[in-house]
Amino acid sequence: MKQYFTLVTFLLTCGHIHAQQEQMYTQFMFNKQAYNPAYVGSFVSPTLSVIYRNQWMGFKGAPDAQVLNYDQPWLNNRAGLGGSISRQKIGITTNTTFTFAYCYKGIKTKRGGTMAVGLQFSGRNMRQNWADPGINPNDQFDPAIPTEPRAKFIPNFGAGVYYYAYKEKWFAGFGVPRLFKSNIDLSEFGNVISEEAIHLNMMGGATIEANEVLTVTPQVLLRYAFGAPFDADVNVSVMLRKKFYGGITYRVGGDTKGLGESVDVMAGIQATENLFLCLSYDIALTRLRKFHNGSVEATARWWFTPPGDVSEIVPDRPF
Repeated sequence: MKQYFTLVTFLLTCGHIHAQQEQMYTQFMFNKQAYNPAYVGSFVSPTLSVIYRNQWMGFKGAPDAQVLNYDQPWLNNRAGLGGSISRQKIGITTNTTFTFAYCYKGIKTKRGGTMAVGLQFSGRNMRQNWADPGINPNDQFDPAIPTEPRAKFIPNFGAGVYYYAYKEKWFAGFGVPRLFKSNIDLSEFGNVISEEAIHLNMMGGATIEANEVLTVTPQVLLRYAFGAPFDADVNVSVMLRKKFYGGITYRVGGDTKGLGESVDVMAGIQATENLFLCLSYDIALTRLRKFHNGSVEATARWWFTPPGDVSEIVPDRPF
């Protein structure tokens, strides 16, 4: 019960300051289309990925998420298509979101880079289970407290731009996955209290070939929601012999006066030409760390056409 009270207090505080509402992922480098619809189809191979996140393990009602992504180049690589289905749960709230994204990649630069412009449609089903046994209101007859589960469907649109230069081995992008504020208040009484905030995402990175067997990729994801503090993930990863992957991420923010929110470590392997696997663990730095055992995230990615099977000149690995 103490953990449930702590979670409710934390969420109420976040709601008051209009904090980040969208799920954050430690392995954002394998889930870029969640932050920018212009990313879809940027790699030569159709790609299917599955992501699982268990946040704040041991904390009752803590967030968890599952994601299924697919994207591919289209129209002789002049466009890209992508879609995803995701589920995020925190406390009594479960969000199930589907997206469809399209990007145009016909803008080429003199240096061989590509500028993509993307659009996205999304639909989100928001459900709150007020019959959850963990809820014990003091006043059982308060008309403002529902007694049955409630749900709401929320459509939205997104847009983004994404530039990638495979020969020069760097990328940058800006995306707004949900452009419009939406009423997410399920209450039947009074004025609108809760609404979706607009989230702005910027990303960038580069790949450095240290030698024939080692590549280093620093990259950053910057996030900002209107009315909330600025947030960022800074990651450095390495790939050894095109097979073994490792990385470390520092996430800013938190409530510890500049110490940050977490330090995240990850390890992965290109198990076959098609299959890549990665596991990460978040070491929390905030005061909330006293109530949980960290966060874990796992990714499985499948390339339908590995780079080695493609005749045109392409990079050995995507960003």
